[in-house]
Amino acid sequence: MNTLSIIIPVYNEERTIAKLLDKVIKAPLSLKKEIIIINDGSKDNSEKIIKDYIKKIKRSKKISFKFKTKKNGGKGSAVKEGIKISKGNIIIIQDADLEYDPNEYQQLIQPILDKKTKVLYGSRRLKNNKKHSHFSFYLGGILVTTITNLLFWSRLTDEPTCYKVFESKLIKSMKIISNGFEWEPEVTAKILKKGLKIQEIPISYFPRDKKQGKKINWKDGLKAIYTLFYWRFKSSS
Repeated sequence: MNTLSIIIPVYNEERTIAKLLDKVIKAPLSLKKEIIIINDGSKDNSEKIIKDYIKKIKRSKKISFKFKTKKNGGKGSAVKEGIKISKGNIIIIQDADLEYDPNEYQQLIQPILDKKTKVLYGSRRLKNNKKHSHFSFYLGGILVTTITNLLFWSRLTDEPTCYKVFESKLIKSMKIISNGFEWEPEVTAKILKKGLKIQEIPISYFPRDKKQGKKINWKDGLKAIYTLFYWRFKSSS
């Protein structure tokens, strides 16, 4: 049976992680779920909450969980660790902050199941999501996406989206260097340099701001732009 590996990087998400896991477990899906949680050195109670949650759920439901705590190294390092230990045919990245809706998993994976694409991004821009964390985040996302399209002749609408879905063989075959948020533009650049088209579908978005724990900032935006240029003109990837 096909399996969807849901990789959840976690850093100081004690307020939302249990609610997010509830949503992930309840999300309707035609595949078996493999839930992979990578605690990236959280300094709050995230680790305890996750362990208690898994222990409670395993008593009542047959859910496949993998949980690992590592030294803090950035979102990219956590995602890469999750990819390494995943066993599913398809991989999706899921942030732990409730900004994205797991109920949309099936529509996100369906084009891959139908062999129409090997990689799909959920686009916040393709859906009429009227809210955003801050206007600067909104503009930053548009800028990163525009630069991606100019450099790689692509037609993406939302490069920095969390919901990136991959055929497992594809993403496991790629050597990703970045450990921070810039792992995302690196993955995008390498996929586009392979000549693969990234399909997009509309997704819902429920943004939070810095007061609620949003961690990305303008420096990450600059790193993303640098990463795009670096991998566009690097002779090999």
